[in-house]
Parts: sequence; structure tokens; C-alpha cells
Amino acid sequence: MRATIHWNGKVRFTGVAGSGHAVAIDGPPEMGGENAGVRPMALMLLGLGGCTAFDVVEILRKGRQRVLDCRAEISAERAEDEPKVFTRIHVHFVVVGEGVDERRVQRAIDLTARKYCSASIMLERGGVAISHDFEVQECPSATEPGRNVGRRSQALTPADVPPKA
Repeated sequence: MRATIHWNGKVRFTGVAGSGHAVAIDGPPEMGGENAGVRPMALMLLGLGGCTAFDVVEILRKGRQRVLDCRAEISAERAEDEPKVFTRIHVHFVVVGEGVDERRVQRAIDLTARKYCSASIMLERGGVAISHDFEVQECPSATEPGRNVGRRSQALTPADVPPKA
């Protein structure tokens, strides 16, 4: 795996992954940044979220769960002193689908946390406390009345689910 970082002046950079995909990186305004890109530590959270959400969706799909959308909402705490490393990270999954079994969601999260998500496992080995929880939101079919499933859930219609890219 390879990546390249190009300096674009001030505190702005472009990161290019080995796949050729690029991401804009910028520092905060108080350090001369212009809010023209993602902060480096936020990129780490995005990497963790992408890694673990990918695994959760794949595990659920292989388990024949009808997942229509999945989002990982990530919050983090950092040390007060330099280096301001992450000390705690919490990942809240929102799984939208039809008849999704909460036990299977919990199993998928457990598997990604302890076996599959390299980013999560690497951060934990570095001393970061990572926790997870989830909610399942039922997205009823056109013939089935809406119902809530899971914790803190709300019923969605198919029109509420963003299109796949």
C-alpha cells in the first residue's frame, strides 16, 4: 500500500492514494488554513468509519439481511497535551433496511471490531478505547405499514434513503 502527500502552500495538501484517488487536506484557520480540506485527524476517523462500515455491510449482506443504507457516526476525544492523540472513539451505526435482525447487526459489529477492521484494531492496539452501538431503522415496503425497529429508531420511507453512488 502506498500514498503520496503533495504540499500546495500554506497548510494545504493533497493526499493521493495508490489507487489514484485524491483528497484535499487543510489545517485550521488559526494555523493558516482556509477550510479547503479535511483535517488530518478527521481523515483517520473517516478511515476507521469506512473500514468498519464496509465490514458491517458486507457481513449483513452475506447474512441475507436487506440493508438499504448504513451510516457510521463517529465521535472522538483527544488528549489535552501534545501529542493530542485519540483517547476514546465511539462509533454509532445506523442501519436502514427491511426486517433487519438486530442480533445480526450486533454480531457484524462484534466481528468487525475484533477480527476484520484493521483500522479499528490498530487504533485499539495503540491504546485508543473504541466503543460501538447501533440502531436499526425500518424502511417498510410499499405494501407494509411503517414500524419502528431498534433503539432510538424512526420509520423511514424508501424516498428517505439516499441513492447509492
